Amino acid sequence: MTLSVEVADNQSQIDAAMALRTIVFVEEQGVPLAEEIDGLDQQATHLVALDDGEVVATCRLLLDGTTVKLGRMVVAKQRRREGIAAQMLRLADQEAALLGGEQIQLAAQIYAVALYEQAGYIAYGEPFPDAGIEHTWMSKQLI
Repeated sequence: MTLSVEVADNQSQIDAAMALRTIVFVEEQGVPLAEEIDGLDQQATHLVALDDGEVVATCRLLLDGTTVKLGRMVVAKQRRREGIAAQMLRLADQEAALLGGEQIQLAAQIYAVALYEQAGYIAYGEPFPDAGIEHTWMSKQLI
């Protein structure tokens, strides 16, 4: 295994990342495709975890003022619980700061809150449904 976590640097990596998102969100979790593909991917910075060139995890970053919104975090089913998401979050912090972000924000699925808490995120507000799945807002100061 030669896992690397990096910024996607070509369209084929982004296409593979979006295909993985479709598998996880649409096929596994039942999110409508129209909600998963929201038109923001063109302006996003995509992060990928690659194992021998295959995308096994991804997330995206969108700059909104001084806040970077982290979203669409997925890890391939067969690769979960290997610490890949934690590696993705470390790179997301670095890249968010490079984008000029002062804080990073995300809507976490309730089952994943502990993962984000371990990476320094703090939950706030009331849980809310998004695409039929309970989420909560979380954020982390970068500077």
